[in-house]
Order: sequence, then structure tokens, then C-alpha cells
Amino acid sequence: MGEQHAIFVSGAAGFVGSRLARIFVDRGFPVFGFDNLSRGSRENLNGLLTHERFIFEKVDLSDAGELRSRFMNCHRRIPISEVWHMAANSDIPAGIADASVDLRDTFLSTFNLLDAMKEAGVPLLAFASSSAVYGDLGEAPIREDIGPLLPISNYGAMKLASEALISAAVENWLSRALIFRFPNVIGVPATHGVILDFVRKLTASPTKLNVLGSGRQRKAYLHVNDLIDAIVYLRANASERFGCYNVGPEDKGVTVSFIAETTVEAVAPGAGIEYGLEDRGWTGDVPRFSYDIAKLRALGWRPQLGSADAVRKAVVEIVQQEGHL
Repeated sequence: MGEQHAIFVSGAAGFVGSRLARIFVDRGFPVFGFDNLSRGSRENLNGLLTHERFIFEKVDLSDAGELRSRFMNCHRRIPISEVWHMAANSDIPAGIADASVDLRDTFLSTFNLLDAMKEAGVPLLAFASSSAVYGDLGEAPIREDIGPLLPISNYGAMKLASEALISAAVENWLSRALIFRFPNVIGVPATHGVILDFVRKLTASPTKLNVLGSGRQRKAYLHVNDLIDAIVYLRANASERFGCYNVGPEDKGVTVSFIAETTVEAVAPGAGIEYGLEDRGWTGDVPRFSYDIAKLRALGWRPQLGSADAVRKAVVEIVQQEGHL
């Protein structure tokens, strides 16, 4: 694999991580990928697992000793120049039911990975954060400099705590960090999310779709193709030593009822849709938010798809993934 520097991707078998790993390998970088395979799968790495520039290891990032040992082994093999930390718990309701889920998979994974990076002297961290760090701000446009940040889910709290750890690391030893605050990201390979949930519900019961919440929830949705394009663009064009960026579409989003109707049309035309009474789909759900991406747009990046087109595209992709087309 030569003497060049390598890129490390955590959550490498997951939704975003597997796509990132593929892009970096295609661009000629050696890539180390770690994943505990709790959400990701080896199938997401088809074509990569046998590639000479990609090395995958099943590793639990919440196990500090195992992570440090295996990370350092990789670093000794090919020096790691940057870490892309995409691993986290992605099931917000699971974290509400059991707070240890996000403590372990969202916060400790960051803490332990930073510790390993410090020992190895890796200078750059790119971190997948979330709109959940902002909390519920209603219809107010959400900018990166808004505050105070008051998350309403354990997932959001542990993402925000991870951001704080990274900020402290930049002050202490880390040369540079990029924080990406994702909205709702959709597409394939889907491992979770509202569209996958709807497709599977309709497969099990083709005559009726039960929806959590009133359906009036309105959120911004970004196709994963645009997400990957944006964060790789930021890698090349952002100049801040510690930079936080909202990554999302330019619109105010679409309603859950729109997503339900679009999915029903694709999977089970004529199925009835039954909505709940509450605005929130679950405890910790932010029923509506509107992203301001002016900071990212000022660097010259714009998404290819708005929320509605992203949903339409993702529905087709996920239906195909689940074997219905």
C-alpha cells in the first residue's frame, strides 16, 4: 500500500461511513475502517473488503483498550493523517429508553477515539454531529452560532458533549477539527430512518400504514449523495482550525405526511394512513426545524436536491434495497 498517509473511518460499514471509505479509496488513499457491525454490515462494503487499499476491522470503539491497540497497529502500518468519525448510535428512541446506549456508542466512542488519536499524533478530525444538538427551536432558522444549545434527546446531548470534547482537544493538542451537523439524511444503504420504517411496515401490512405523530412534523431532508459531496467539499475548502457547519438542503423541509404518501404510492397504492395525535413522533423528537446553510453556501457549495426530491429519490432506492422493485 506504499508509504503514503492513510485515512481512518469509524462506522465504516454504516450508511455514511461505507460511502466515505469508498470515495477515499477511489481517490487513491489507503483507508482503515473500523465498525462494530451493530448497524452497519459487511454487505455495505462489497467490493471494498478485497481492495488492496482498504483494511477493515470489527472493533467496538467503546472499548478503550481494544480501540487504542488496534488503532495504533494500523498507524504503525501506515501513518494515519486524518480521522473521519462517523460511528454513533443512530436510534434516538433507543437512547431515550436506555441512556447508556448513547453514553457508550455516541460519547465514549468519541472520547476513546480522541485518546487514540492523541497517542498517535493524528492532526485532523472530521466529526459527524447532528441537528439534534440544537434542541427544539421551532420555526426559527438554525445557524451555527445560535445558542444556548439545549438538546432534548440523549443522542443530541451526547453529540453536543462530543463536540465539546473535540473543542477542548483543539485547544490542547489537536491541530484541526471539522464538525458537520447533519439533518435527516436519507438514501441507501439505509439502516434506519422513517422511509425504511414505512417500507417495512407496508411490507408487513400492505393495507394500512401507522405513523408516529400527527404527520404535520416538518423537517429538512438531505440525500446522502449531497451529504457526502458537501463534507468532502468542506475537507478541501474549509479553512478554520475548528469549524462547525450545518449541512442540509436550502428549503424548510417536508412533512411526515408527504413522506408517508410518497412511500404508500411506491409500495402499496391504496393503503390507508393512520396518524397519531401528537406533534412529536416520540420523546426526544424535534417536530420541525429549518436549517440555515449560509456558512456552507458561502464556500461555494449547494445541494443538488431539495427535501422533496431527496425523499422521492430515497423512497425508490430503499424500495429497491428491500427487494420490492
